Amino acid sequence: MTLKEKRELIKLLSNYVTDARLNKMKDVLGRRTRYLTLVMEDIYQAQNASAVLRSCECFGVQDIHIIENRNAYQVNPDVALGANKWLTIHKYNKAEHNTLDCLNALKSRGYKLIATTPHKDDCLLEELPLDQKTALLFGTELKGLSEEAILMADGFMKISMAGFTESFNISVSAAICLYHLAPRIRKEVKNWQLTEAEHTDILLEWLMGSVKHAQTLIRKR
Repeated sequence: MTLKEKRELIKLLSNYVTDARLNKMKDVLGRRTRYLTLVMEDIYQAQNASAVLRSCECFGVQDIHIIENRNAYQVNPDVALGANKWLTIHKYNKAEHNTLDCLNALKSRGYKLIATTPHKDDCLLEELPLDQKTALLFGTELKGLSEEAILMADGFMKISMAGFTESFNISVSAAICLYHLAPRIRKEVKNWQLTEAEHTDILLEWLMGSVKHAQTLIRKR
């Protein structure tokens, strides 16, 4: 579908939502970014993972990558509170080496892979360079990231702590990272926003999900 055709569909579907809702979608899209993305590897606690989705949506991070090696992830609606329908969620669960597939795909798109772990010395969260598109890698609370993810990482980051406990759970860790990094990206990075084509694609997707019988309306146009 061409960009022109997508815009025509957006114009059609926009007639079936209120001006306030359409303006809200456009306003939110204006603050969305793909410069930062999060990767969750083999998360088995759906509640915590769903809280991560909610934090990403609130802080304007559009893409989430979910690796399912042993554990399949299902959104917990009571925790996500609908955040998942506004995000682009990529799942990797069809191959033997899902972690490698995900991380190689991100590297091919120009992302620097930063493993979040308290067990490696590299930099603290507040010191993380933002000179390149960045993917933050999160593992399970019990075992952390896999050896494959650690080996493929371009760097390591940890959050400053002052207690005996060595780490936060994944939902808290992700929220802290997003709280620090999202404002920095908007302040320090020149081209942090979505491209025109990305803006159009996502707006069309949101309208398709918001308008009842959208497919029928499109066929009848």
